[in-house]
Amino acid sequence: IVSFCVLAMDEEFECDIALQIHFTLIQSFCFDNDISIVRVSDMQRLAEIVGDKTEQLEDAHCVLITNPAEGSWEDPALEKLHLFCEESRRLNDWVPEISLPER
Repeated sequence: IVSFCVLAMDEEFECDIALQIHFTLIQSFCFDNDISIVRVSDMQRLAEIVGDKTEQLEDAHCVLITNPAEGSWEDPALEKLHLFCEESRRLNDWVPEISLPER
Protein backbone atom coordinates (compact mmCIF):
# COMPACT_ATOMS: atom_id res chain seq x y z
CA ILE A 1 0.00 0.00 0.00
CA VAL A 2 1.41 3.39 -0.99
CA SER A 3 1.15 5.94 1.81
CA PHE A 4 3.05 8.92 0.42
CA CYS A 5 4.30 10.24 -2.87
CA VAL A 6 7.35 12.50 -2.63
CA LEU A 7 7.79 14.78 -5.65
CA ALA A 8 11.16 16.43 -6.15
CA MET A 9 10.82 19.64 -8.13
CA ASP A 10 13.69 21.92 -9.00
CA GLU A 11 14.37 24.73 -11.48
CA GLU A 12 14.11 22.21 -14.32
CA PHE A 13 10.41 21.74 -13.51
CA GLU A 14 9.53 25.32 -14.43
CA CYS A 15 11.04 25.07 -17.92
CA ASP A 16 10.07 21.55 -18.92
CA ILE A 17 6.49 21.15 -20.20
CA ALA A 18 6.78 17.35 -20.40
CA LEU A 19 7.87 17.24 -16.74
CA GLN A 20 4.93 19.47 -15.74
CA ILE A 21 2.53 17.07 -17.49
CA HIS A 22 4.27 14.14 -15.79
CA PHE A 23 3.79 15.75 -12.35
CA THR A 24 0.16 16.60 -13.10
CA LEU A 25 -0.58 12.97 -13.98
CA ILE A 26 1.19 11.71 -10.84
CA GLN A 27 -0.72 14.17 -8.66
CA SER A 28 -4.05 13.22 -10.25
CA PHE A 29 -3.36 9.54 -9.63
CA CYS A 30 -2.44 10.24 -6.00
CA PHE A 31 -5.53 12.39 -5.39
CA ASP A 32 -7.77 9.68 -6.91
CA ASN A 33 -6.20 7.00 -4.72
CA ASP A 34 -5.97 8.93 -1.41
CA ILE A 35 -2.17 9.04 -1.46
CA SER A 36 -0.68 12.03 0.32
CA ILE A 37 1.77 14.07 -1.74
CA VAL A 38 4.74 15.97 -0.36
CA ARG A 39 6.90 18.20 -2.55
CA VAL A 40 10.61 18.76 -1.96
CA SER A 41 12.72 21.24 -3.90
CA ASP A 42 16.07 19.46 -3.87
CA MET A 43 16.15 16.49 -6.25
CA GLN A 44 19.83 15.72 -5.60
CA ARG A 45 19.34 15.70 -1.83
CA LEU A 46 16.35 13.35 -2.20
CA ALA A 47 18.46 11.00 -4.34
CA GLU A 48 21.15 10.98 -1.65
CA ILE A 49 18.63 10.11 1.05
CA VAL A 50 16.84 7.29 -0.78
CA GLY A 51 19.65 6.08 -3.06
CA ASP A 52 22.06 3.30 -2.29
CA LYS A 53 25.74 2.82 -3.06
CA THR A 54 25.15 0.61 -6.11
CA GLU A 55 22.63 2.83 -7.88
CA GLN A 56 22.15 6.52 -7.21
CA LEU A 57 18.75 7.84 -8.21
CA GLU A 58 20.02 10.85 -10.15
CA ASP A 59 16.75 11.45 -12.02
CA ALA A 60 14.39 10.56 -9.18
CA HIS A 61 11.54 13.03 -9.47
CA CYS A 62 9.07 10.79 -7.65
CA VAL A 63 9.50 8.42 -4.70
CA LEU A 64 6.68 6.30 -3.31
CA ILE A 65 6.69 5.41 0.38
CA THR A 66 4.90 2.19 1.21
CA ASN A 67 3.61 0.72 4.46
CA PRO A 68 3.19 -3.03 4.05
CA ALA A 69 3.27 -3.92 7.75
CA GLU A 70 0.36 -3.73 10.17
CA GLY A 71 0.74 -1.01 12.76
CA SER A 72 3.30 0.83 10.66
CA TRP A 73 1.64 4.16 11.49
CA GLU A 74 3.19 3.72 14.90
CA ASP A 75 6.48 4.85 13.35
CA PRO A 76 6.87 8.40 14.75
CA ALA A 77 8.36 9.84 11.55
CA LEU A 78 5.55 8.50 9.34
CA GLU A 79 2.92 9.63 11.83
CA LYS A 80 4.43 13.12 11.88
CA LEU A 81 4.43 13.26 8.07
CA HIS A 82 0.84 12.00 7.95
CA LEU A 83 -0.31 14.70 10.40
CA PHE A 84 1.60 17.35 8.44
CA CYS A 85 -0.21 16.34 5.24
CA GLU A 86 -3.61 16.32 6.97
CA GLU A 87 -3.02 19.78 8.42
CA SER A 88 -1.89 21.09 5.02
CA ARG A 89 -5.07 19.80 3.38
CA ARG A 90 -7.15 21.56 6.03
CA LEU A 91 -5.38 24.77 5.01
CA ASN A 92 -6.09 24.01 1.31
CA ASP A 93 -2.41 23.33 0.63
CA TRP A 94 -2.91 20.04 -1.21
CA VAL A 95 0.74 19.54 -2.16
CA PRO A 96 2.75 20.80 0.82
CA GLU A 97 6.48 21.43 0.49
CA ILE A 98 9.12 20.46 3.00
CA SER A 99 12.83 21.27 3.18
CA LEU A 100 15.20 18.34 3.30
CA PRO A 101 17.79 18.48 6.10
CA GLU A 102 21.44 19.05 5.30
CA ARG A 103 23.93 16.35 6.20
